[in-house]
Amino acid sequence: MDIDLAEAPGQLGAAATMIWAWGLAFLPRFGAALLLLIVGLILAGWASRLVRRLLTRTRHVDDTVIPVIGTAIRYAILIVVLVAFLGQLGIQTTSLLAVLGAAGLAIGLALQGTLSNIAAGLMLLYLRPFRVGDYIETATVSGAVKEIGLFATCLESSEGIFVFAPNSEIWNKPLRNQSRNPRRMISLQISASYDADPAEVRRVLLEMAASESRLLTPPEPQVYVDSYREDRVVYSFRAWAPTFYFAEVQRALMEAMKQRLQEAGIKIPM
Repeated sequence: MDIDLAEAPGQLGAAATMIWAWGLAFLPRFGAALLLLIVGLILAGWASRLVRRLLTRTRHVDDTVIPVIGTAIRYAILIVVLVAFLGQLGIQTTSLLAVLGAAGLAIGLALQGTLSNIAAGLMLLYLRPFRVGDYIETATVSGAVKEIGLFATCLESSEGIFVFAPNSEIWNKPLRNQSRNPRRMISLQISASYDADPAEVRRVLLEMAASESRLLTPPEPQVYVDSYREDRVVYSFRAWAPTFYFAEVQRALMEAMKQRLQEAGIKIPM
């Protein structure tokens, strides 16, 4: 193709004029769209924190769902801001939403694990097998629940370690909630020699239980022979305590059992 060098300066000038005119028309819109995006990001974070604070102060909303509501509000505002940002740039959002829908389907198939965490999080929030503050155990994780999110549940172990557990790991496994019920049974075992009278062992341990005011009655504490070993008789002690005091009472009884039996002259095989 032949190029007329004599007309080149004029063509370059026309192109520069078009670019300049386009820049004058587009840059203000781009600046306004960018400002809208920045304000929207700030507003989304502020609204999420505000809603969390307001819901924390009311007694009608469970602590379990507060983080989820805050997160949902944040993402809802971000979606609106993104659509407004694209519209400010002159992009047809109607056709874009259709494209995003198709892309979302493809991304959803690729992120099945993440979506399973979201589905598990929604089921945990709906069925509420545990709440914030409960101590739970599964085959893989255990700890006190600090926060339940759409993707994961945050726990704190008994050693004070932070645990970030995907919701699907909690939902798909048997779960034990040690804080759900108002009372728990304390079950302890202690050995005594064959010389000891079972009735005397029972009397001493029941007196020990009667002196512990934090035990619940009814049901009454029980003491019975559990098994016979080669050099000892194993006794089982069972009693019920409020869940709030369970660990403290259990430790106190473990110490008191040995002390009471020794004071009564009952030998405890080593």
